[in-house]
Amino acid sequence: MKKNYYLFLKSIFGLVLLATVLASCVPLRKTVYLQAKEVADTASSYVNEVNFDYWVKPGDNLYIRVVTFDQQTTTLLNPLVMGGNAATNDAGVYLQSYTVSEAGYLDFPMVGEIFVRNMNVDEIRSTIEEKLKKYLKELVVVVKLVNFNITVIGEVKRPGQYKIYQTAINIFEAIAYAGDMTDFANAEKVAVVRQTKTGSKVEMFDLTKRRILASDYYYLKPNDIVYIRPVRGKQFTFAQFPYGIIFGFISTTILLLSYLNLK
Repeated sequence: MKKNYYLFLKSIFGLVLLATVLASCVPLRKTVYLQAKEVADTASSYVNEVNFDYWVKPGDNLYIRVVTFDQQTTTLLNPLVMGGNAATNDAGVYLQSYTVSEAGYLDFPMVGEIFVRNMNVDEIRSTIEEKLKKYLKELVVVVKLVNFNITVIGEVKRPGQYKIYQTAINIFEAIAYAGDMTDFANAEKVAVVRQTKTGSKVEMFDLTKRRILASDYYYLKPNDIVYIRPVRGKQFTFAQFPYGIIFGFISTTILLLSYLNLK
């Protein structure tokens, strides 16, 4: 009887220990980026040009600055940034920008309303230059999109919306902004939600394969949402491995086994 109880307790101990280890493990293949899983993934270089073809829509904010040789004219065309009090925080950048109206126009000094809906920043810059050249000979126009925001959610360490102060950002840089993936992220199933002219579009990607480097979605666009799914069975894993509980269980079991052996 005592021997049977000893074997039963030993079996339970082994099963609990095995289940604990398996439950706390996440397959490495689901978390390592850019693996060479297939023949197509063994290439060392991938062609992927930055194609920033974002079309401005109502509600967007544009930073526009015009520089000329005449200081008074420059002051007239840049009333929001002159005077030495230009703010550098998010609120300041917003206040220094021009908002596209619901009808798709922005009101610019000297030339009046300009229709900019469904134009990119380069087209807007060229349009403003052409209109101002009627009054000015030498000028430089700078146009930047202020509201370049991306959202990263799911299995990342710091989910949230991030403001991007550069012309382009790729999906790995976006994940880095969010503190990288968690231990339970499934890099094989990453979704990018993108706004298009006809609505929202969802594309699924496998970041463990190198072919993502050649994807049109490798570089993100304003207002893109990146969603990283958890691995299957996350609810059965431990966010932090319970070493105290496990070691306590092991210690108790060893004491019981030792006691039974002495008997």
